Amino acid sequence: MELMKKLEILTQGAKYDVACTSSGTDRSMPAGAKGMGSAVNCGICHAFAADGRCVSLLKVLMTNSCRYDCQYCTNRRSNDVPRATLTPEELAELTIQFYRRNYIEGLFLSSGVLVSPDYTTERMIRALEILRYQHHFWGYIHAKAIPGTSPELLERLGLLADRLSCNIELPSEESLTLLAPQKSKSDVLRPMGLIARGVQSNRRDLSLYRSAPRFAPAGQSTQMVIGASGETDYSILRLTSGLYQKFKLKRVFFSAYIPVSSNPLLPAVGTPPPLLREHRLYQADWLLRFYGFDAGEILSERTPNFNPYLDPKCNWAIHNFGRFPVDINKAPKSEILRVPGIGPLSAERIIQARRNCRLGLDELKRIGVVLKRARYFIICRDLPTGYAGNEQTAVRALLDPGAFTFGMEQLSLFHPQGLEHLPGAGDVKNLREATEEAVTALCKIAS
Repeated sequence: MELMKKLEILTQGAKYDVACTSSGTDRSMPAGAKGMGSAVNCGICHAFAADGRCVSLLKVLMTNSCRYDCQYCTNRRSNDVPRATLTPEELAELTIQFYRRNYIEGLFLSSGVLVSPDYTTERMIRALEILRYQHHFWGYIHAKAIPGTSPELLERLGLLADRLSCNIELPSEESLTLLAPQKSKSDVLRPMGLIARGVQSNRRDLSLYRSAPRFAPAGQSTQMVIGASGETDYSILRLTSGLYQKFKLKRVFFSAYIPVSSNPLLPAVGTPPPLLREHRLYQADWLLRFYGFDAGEILSERTPNFNPYLDPKCNWAIHNFGRFPVDINKAPKSEILRVPGIGPLSAERIIQARRNCRLGLDELKRIGVVLKRARYFIICRDLPTGYAGNEQTAVRALLDPGAFTFGMEQLSLFHPQGLEHLPGAGDVKNLREATEEAVTALCKIAS
């Protein structure tokens, strides 16, 4: 098989991993134009470095042949798709040639399980050794740890890669047993624990010996498939919070399930992926990492799924209307962060600015506060007793316009009680009616 044909098959098989974003386009430089670089549809994706730079990565599988038959995976053993395998030498040569042409700045390497986890990992290690020591490539490399790999091989992989990730895939052991019976929860969590301990141990070594080799200096991440099984948003969010606390992950990624199998245990082929649900999970993940929220504050067993009309922070504010208004000039940062329309950067600016004067609406606007939302939940110089308007106006300002323009029908299992019909984006009349129903329902909650 030609090398470019292999590359096409293996980059196509890697596109469901959402740790980075595929470019999805072929674009060459117009004749006579000045500049550098181009885009290639198969495999170029983007990730953000710690300093904010956007770097292009070659996202590819070592092989899409797999001994496992996970029903949610397009590369499962029983799926009739073209198969290809890159040798370590081919993968290293492809990577370095793309890099020399300025197509990429790094590599995102994953793989199906060929023969065994250890055998597959050894091939990945060999490819990275060729890149690091023969081609002297010291760019960014993100490598997938294969569940079931021995600790010795994981350590070698971590010394070659900048970041490791081990995908937990499904949010519960019951779903894993049902859809991927050849895997177990312990197979996934064991390497995550080994990586976490390796990173922590390496930090101690580096504090004592500056020249000590670095083990996965960019940390580790994981991914969960959303919508392939029946877990609630609350159970997914609790698992996410637990992973951050126990394994010190850098990120938990969520991937809306795209039906690739006609298995009756899975959503039917052609069912739209739950994009809005994925979006809400990322918003809630942000609250866990940067706003000081706990999973039990965002959702609960009584309300286990996200409100499609409100982002998680605004939904929390509506359910806790009695905790507002917050005095911007006196409240601690933890309370200011709970106000809709105020983020971590704005909260820090408020703390700094109020040392010099009592803040009003003009000052808050210059700081970057989204007053369209925040004004209903704060006390400041211009609002000494808080907003005096009705709740309906406040609730209307919090509605997420994205819920009415994309993917709203994808959350049919998670509609709030009392909202029986959700219109399509082009149905203007029904859209207006749904908006009014949402406002009425949310005002009852706020009261």
